[in-house]
Amino acid sequence: MGAGALARRPVVIARGARTNLALLAFLAVAFATGWLAFAFATAPARWALIAHAAGGFAIVALLPWKSMIAGRGLGRPRPGRWASVLFGVLVLVSLGAGLLHSTGWLVYWGPLTAMEFHVGAAIAAVPLAIWHVVARRVRVRPTDLSRRGILRAGAVVAGAAVAYAASELVVRATGMPGAARRFTGSYEAGSFEPRLMPVSSWILDAIPQIDTKAWRLNAGGRDWSYDELFAFDDRLTATLDCTGGFFSTQEWAGVRLNRLIGKADGMSIRVASVTGYDRRFPIDQASSLLLATRFGGQRLDAGHGFPARLVVPDGRGFWWVKWVSAVEVDDMPHWWQPPFPLQ
Repeated sequence: MGAGALARRPVVIARGARTNLALLAFLAVAFATGWLAFAFATAPARWALIAHAAGGFAIVALLPWKSMIAGRGLGRPRPGRWASVLFGVLVLVSLGAGLLHSTGWLVYWGPLTAMEFHVGAAIAAVPLAIWHVVARRVRVRPTDLSRRGILRAGAVVAGAAVAYAASELVVRATGMPGAARRFTGSYEAGSFEPRLMPVSSWILDAIPQIDTKAWRLNAGGRDWSYDELFAFDDRLTATLDCTGGFFSTQEWAGVRLNRLIGKADGMSIRVASVTGYDRRFPIDQASSLLLATRFGGQRLDAGHGFPARLVVPDGRGFWWVKWVSAVEVDDMPHWWQPPFPLQ
């Protein structure tokens, strides 16, 4: 190896390290903002999604440099190389599915949505990302945090933001399906037409078959039969915004939770499903939460939560507990639960 090649090698290594550090930072930003957007069905989701999309474009901008680094790495036999390759593939799948969803080029692929591929690939990549950081550790050097380094990072961020803004303008100017997305990124599906509303469940929460003659709702210190609940006619028009990538606005009918729990003392309300799934809410929200037995003037079907499901205005779909079997009041604070259901 000549003297010139030896002189260039440290520069190449330093550039590769900076690229890897930048990619790690943008991957972390994209992952964190993606989950933050999942948590809201109100305005904060929009700002989180802007940061999420900009992070994605920043990753794309760094891919040419990363491809050269990866090419050199594949040329050397290293333990765990398959994990690095799989990690890269999952990141590319997540990026591609996110682009397909945002433009509307492909919203559904068989029974799954592009959003589910986007999120699923990102989650699957997390353990591999942790492994990659540990096994392919890159040290942060003082020069990485220099004024020049910060300016370079700022240029990438600015370029990513401009690219995202330009992509949104193109989507709207050309009338792509993505122009019709809600601020959460979801597409409308079956609003005010219950038979067209998609069925979705959180992770592996399977649809149970419930016999209303045997089913009882435990709430307010007593058991309610299905016929007793069905007799209530409180109504609420609300939008279910599913993290799978669709939203549907329906007129829901049933009974508000404050009617069921009465004047029970406590800090929070726990709403539980026959499947074991549950979510907890502040007790002062009881009058705004509806336990629905009907939507669009018809009885709920099994896929949509029969015999009763919770309606949570301004809450993402995973808050809308289906197949409810109990509404309990206790002194546990509402925030004492995972931000996203674990079951």
